[in-house]
Amino acid sequence: MIMTKPAGRARWGDRLVGYPAELVERYRRSGEWTYRTIADRLQDSVDRFADRPAVITDVASMTYRELGARTDQIAVGLLDRGLEPGDPVLFQTTNRMETVLAWYGSLKAGLVPVATLAAHRGHEIGHISRAVGATAHLVETGLPFDLIDFARHQAHRHPTLRTILSVGLGGAQDGVIPIETLGAEVAAEVARERVAAIQAGIDPLDVSAFQLSGGTTGVPKVIPRLHVEYWDNARLYAQRLRWTEDTRVAHLIPIIHNAGISCGLHAAHSVGACLILATADVTQAFPLMVRAEATDVLIGHGHYQAVASPAFDEVRPFLRTVILSGAKVSPELFDRVDDGDKHWAGQLFGMSEGLFTVSPHKSPASARMTTVGTPIAEADEIRILEPGTETEMPDGEVGELTCRGPYTIPGYFDAPEHNRTAFTSDGFYRTGDLASIVVLDGARYVSIEGRIKDLINRGGEKINAEEVEQLLVTHPKVQNAAVVAMPDPRLGERTCAYLVTVDAAELSMSDIRDHLDALGVAKFKWPERLEFVDAFPQTNVGKIDKKRLRADVVAKLVATP
Repeated sequence: MIMTKPAGRARWGDRLVGYPAELVERYRRSGEWTYRTIADRLQDSVDRFADRPAVITDVASMTYRELGARTDQIAVGLLDRGLEPGDPVLFQTTNRMETVLAWYGSLKAGLVPVATLAAHRGHEIGHISRAVGATAHLVETGLPFDLIDFARHQAHRHPTLRTILSVGLGGAQDGVIPIETLGAEVAAEVARERVAAIQAGIDPLDVSAFQLSGGTTGVPKVIPRLHVEYWDNARLYAQRLRWTEDTRVAHLIPIIHNAGISCGLHAAHSVGACLILATADVTQAFPLMVRAEATDVLIGHGHYQAVASPAFDEVRPFLRTVILSGAKVSPELFDRVDDGDKHWAGQLFGMSEGLFTVSPHKSPASARMTTVGTPIAEADEIRILEPGTETEMPDGEVGELTCRGPYTIPGYFDAPEHNRTAFTSDGFYRTGDLASIVVLDGARYVSIEGRIKDLINRGGEKINAEEVEQLLVTHPKVQNAAVVAMPDPRLGERTCAYLVTVDAAELSMSDIRDHLDALGVAKFKWPERLEFVDAFPQTNVGKIDKKRLRADVVAKLVATP
């Protein structure tokens, strides 16, 4: 099979999997791939919507003109500090204006943002930074955990990390470069010329950013997103929801997540809309949405309860569209956000690896309440396969959701062995999700029915059970561990660890947390309930019966809430 050869091949070598040539030609002809860089696509919006609002936060706002000029300056400042096009930059920041500026400034400089989480620690960051050869580390100050000290510690042990950038610091400090003042002395017209020159040298088939997967084994897998498809992924999402320059999009979940970039930042700016960048704290987010008169919002299942609360009544008058994502939608919740008149609700299913399905606007309420819609690109292909095989299931039957399309990766970065099992022989990505095709009024909708992958979805953060198990058994008193999801009304799921210990020792939660903390494991992965057993229940093929363990913890939660 002939494969494309991205310009980044010289840097990334065979670690980057190319798209098959016949698919490249198909996506080019369909218009679902645009052969320009993300920075150039942003500049189109800056030129077209210069004086319209681009971003509003709780403490700041910017027009497209201001956003374009300031990110040009930041790009030049990054280059003048010794960074070079193609250098990967780790992002550990939260939802704030400076994060947006740093993201676009990095792209304009030709750098490659690496979308880690502010909650990640040495266990994750050390692996990710080495995997991509990160040269810079952007961290946020003022958080409970000192990320600047953490970044310094990581740099000492890292072969390529040489630059620490910050947001929230204000002024320079011991070799840490603040984004807030970076490039401010450069004239706007000079900065624009230098950015245009950098972009002219970037092949749109090169990597624009690295996202991370929830993973099924070990630490997160690295997901390369290309200039040629990443902006169009967001544009297709915005078009599905009929966004225009008059749309005001509120976003509460982490902006550096793939959903934050594709459904929030890039999607809004691809059509000249305004991004209302909030935080997960609804006591701040809802009032900001009211002040900014948000018309659209993506609600993850971690906020389903907040939508049901009286606080949402203040927001509802301004909203036209609510997209629900991450968990099954109850009729009560759907009716809360969709009245069949001025308020429309739909669902989203998506992943960092690519595929997005969204409810079409014209679909009936029954489809929007019970399914996650249809793929957003004409060239998206979906197959429901019998798990573990390449046998396609008929409509209505539940199987593994697999996909291929113009914004779905053809392979993880530098993971040839994993790619052999993560993709079918003809390049369909195995999502690990159980799904079926539901036919309503002649239209084929996707219904998510569960998952094969052993993941816990804690408020949108995917926790790999096997990874946590492997970390737990390094404790000298833990013989074996089995990690399962337990239901939680606010976050959807939390982590419960079943432990078999040496001499039946009952370890305290503090013992386990101290152990994981010493290993540098992100806190959101730490178990939030411990259960001690003499042995694990087994399936008829000798594997740990996690279904029985999940049923056990649910029964205990019901008995003792």
